[in-house]
Amino acid sequence: MNDVIKLLQAHRSIRKFTDQKISRGLLLELIKAGQAAATSSHVQAYTIINVTDSANREKIAEYAGGQSYVASSAVFLVFCADMKRPTEASERTGANVERGMTEQLLVATVDTALVAQNVAVAAESEGLGICYIGGIRNNPQAISELLHLPEHVYPVFGMCLGYPAHNPEVKPRLPVEAILKEDTYREDIEQVEAFDSTMQAYYQTRSTGNKTTDWSHNLTPLFDSKLRPHMRDFLVKRGFEMK
Repeated sequence: MNDVIKLLQAHRSIRKFTDQKISRGLLLELIKAGQAAATSSHVQAYTIINVTDSANREKIAEYAGGQSYVASSAVFLVFCADMKRPTEASERTGANVERGMTEQLLVATVDTALVAQNVAVAAESEGLGICYIGGIRNNPQAISELLHLPEHVYPVFGMCLGYPAHNPEVKPRLPVEAILKEDTYREDIEQVEAFDSTMQAYYQTRSTGNKTTDWSHNLTPLFDSKLRPHMRDFLVKRGFEMK
């Protein structure tokens, strides 16, 4: 197994950081690595906001559900799906642009996720730790106003970056047999039940805090109620009409 695969399989979310700064040069190299990710039709439908203002960081930490590491990390990036740039570029060529298509939302969101994951892997290869912050979608309108995001741009997630101040265990993943299926979709209940036992043991012994649960029960808050029901109306107001 080569070093790249080892690095990928060693990923952990880091939520405690040292005071060491990330140099501007390194940050730019990480962003360039992100840009090297695959992008649908070379659209590159993303914008990355480096939030350096400490007051804004504190506000975003609050908006994201009180996640203090948003404010304490060396760098905090907000990854935005951006259909403004490509549609306007196309329009300047004389094209009759049709905005608000569902496919545009999907392309921009997927592009944003791909560039972010490249940034994450590049950061970890340089000894940095990262933590994705999906909690910014708790209050996407407030964050959009804070960052002056225009129409056809929305914040997908944030990312904390910094030098790790703790060394958490790698969280187990579902067995490969559960997610890799040959030719057709097949049920995977047995693998999920086995994984519940694995996760129960992990939660009871991890160094970052013990709790009694498993994977299936940990999903309950996500699916027993409407999760972020404001997102559809928010996206429509952003110009993503999902036509």
